[in-house]
Amino acid sequence: MKFEVLILGNSSATPMYERHPTAQIVNFNEQLFLIDCGEGTQMQLHRYGIKSNKIAHIFISHLHGDHYLGLVGLLSSMNLHGRKSDLHLYGPAPLIDILNIQFKYSDTQLRYNLFFHATNPEVETVLLQSAMLKVSSFPLLHRVPTTGFRFDEGKRAATLIKERIEEFKVPTVFLPQLKRGIDCEGLQGQQYRASELTLPAPASRSYAFCSDTRAFAAYINSIQQVDLLYHETTFQHDMVDRAQETFHSTSLEAAQVAKQVEAKKLLMGHYSARYKDLTPLLEEARSEFANAALSMEGNWYKV
Repeated sequence: MKFEVLILGNSSATPMYERHPTAQIVNFNEQLFLIDCGEGTQMQLHRYGIKSNKIAHIFISHLHGDHYLGLVGLLSSMNLHGRKSDLHLYGPAPLIDILNIQFKYSDTQLRYNLFFHATNPEVETVLLQSAMLKVSSFPLLHRVPTTGFRFDEGKRAATLIKERIEEFKVPTVFLPQLKRGIDCEGLQGQQYRASELTLPAPASRSYAFCSDTRAFAAYINSIQQVDLLYHETTFQHDMVDRAQETFHSTSLEAAQVAKQVEAKKLLMGHYSARYKDLTPLLEEARSEFANAALSMEGNWYKV
């Protein structure tokens, strides 16, 4: 089952050095989720072959322009392209007022249903849940109310042992139940035991997105043991005073967080425009957490 993240933008504040403001796609089993929507997001979607009308859920972390100023244009283009399917939008409560005034003065009438869900910047909250995926928000520490987002895969199905399935001539109709760990009985009393015909289910996977934030204690529990952690790394640690002043994190601090929560991999992003060469940020992070990587626009990262 596919679970991966496409980086559309990884720059902080302003586009610079062919880097765009924050936006990314989460593909979970061909369900597409957009996280943040900075300027130029719809151009990036087009560039990397993502059809915007396949996106059913959009998550906005906070109301600084580099994280949402592409949203009005994207929603309007979806309308122009004839979207009819429902769209769910999650973000800070004032976001709906911003959209409504834009649509009012542009006389835009959406021909699809836009359902807005206000996020809570104070407590961890489940936003979306199905049998196979849970999406939660959690508080971050920035200059304005901000949330991160965590995607948790549900319990995965066991793996069938092909040779044994063929050996015991297991009817196809029983395979879905066996993958869920359910024993089956044939018409002639044959016993098909899941424990004998399957391998243990693979571990469920998780992805956490930590937008603009200071590294602080309150969100640590929300991102424990995440498989892939995207965490902002706006500055090198020699600018920690500037990071504290602007409520951002350094690459060293992000690496320390990844180590503390026992993440499997750290994906860095939200780079300051002062850095054309990102290598020093990567080296600094790896000095604390070896499995750190720079997010690069256009790249897919497996969870």
